[in-house]
Amino acid sequence: MKTGPKNLITDVAGLYVGNAQDDALKSGTTVLLGDNPFTASVHVMGGAPGTRETDLLAPDKSVAAVDALVLSGGSAYGLDACSGVVDGLRAAGRGFQVGPATIPLVPGAILFDLLNGGEKDWTENPYRSLGRAALDAASHSFELGTVGAGTGALSAMVKGGLGSASLQLPDGTMVGALVAANPVGAVTTPGDRHFYAAPFEMNGEFGGLGPDASSGLGLNPDSRKMAAMSPRENTTIAIVATDATLTKAQCKRMAVAAHDGIARATVPAHTPHDGDLVFALSTADHEVDDRMLLLIGHAASLCLARAIARAAYEATSAPGDLLPSWRELNA
Repeated sequence: MKTGPKNLITDVAGLYVGNAQDDALKSGTTVLLGDNPFTASVHVMGGAPGTRETDLLAPDKSVAAVDALVLSGGSAYGLDACSGVVDGLRAAGRGFQVGPATIPLVPGAILFDLLNGGEKDWTENPYRSLGRAALDAASHSFELGTVGAGTGALSAMVKGGLGSASLQLPDGTMVGALVAANPVGAVTTPGDRHFYAAPFEMNGEFGGLGPDASSGLGLNPDSRKMAAMSPRENTTIAIVATDATLTKAQCKRMAVAAHDGIARATVPAHTPHDGDLVFALSTADHEVDDRMLLLIGHAASLCLARAIARAAYEATSAPGDLLPSWRELNA
């Protein structure tokens, strides 16, 4: 296996990602859409999720495909980013047709960044307009770190952010991940230099420092984040994608497998105070055999682990931050 040309989820052909953020707000939104509607499912393993329209992604539900997926900051307020995306897609004539009605289907998930030091005294919910702006910015290429839904994200010890990574399987199948990493747990080992995801790093994509050689990792409960805030301001939300033809049930299994990537990159993971959630989608460009189905889930977990580390590695410091960025500590 090797990385895709851009090492982004948009190495899966036909996908686009757009980001919009407000630096004063210290929050933002990320949108993923495709040339066409795509098959998708979802799996939640955190204890405190925030979602919109995720029930329709269950394999037994009748909806066959959706038009876009949204990751957003803002907690419950951030769910309104989906409304901005729906507005934009409807204006473009995209959506599920029911007689003369056009209904864009846009599931979404949010993370909690309301206490991160940004200006949150708005009079009108800003996330609907952020969702529309992110949709309008959608492209094959996009930035990582302190952008989009990762703008105000924090891990236990350093800033989180928006990350992405990709892998191409031996038969040419492409798999990618996109994540807004804002976990309870740490993405770096004690000392804030090495990443827990280091064994899975490719081509020095988050510094090339290698694994931490210390023993007993994971036993240190220190958290700058909890010292600065309460334990409830968290969640890692992600999207994994492939161009292989998958059913909704197979997308569900891909989402389940991808959660291993969160656990490989974040310690601890899937806590009662995280809303850890993974969407999985298929653009259905080519058929695969059973062996590739196994590898697709595995590749999704590897991509997600690497994307989480890249999110923190690419994060940048800004005035009023509650936590340092990895780059600030390792300059």
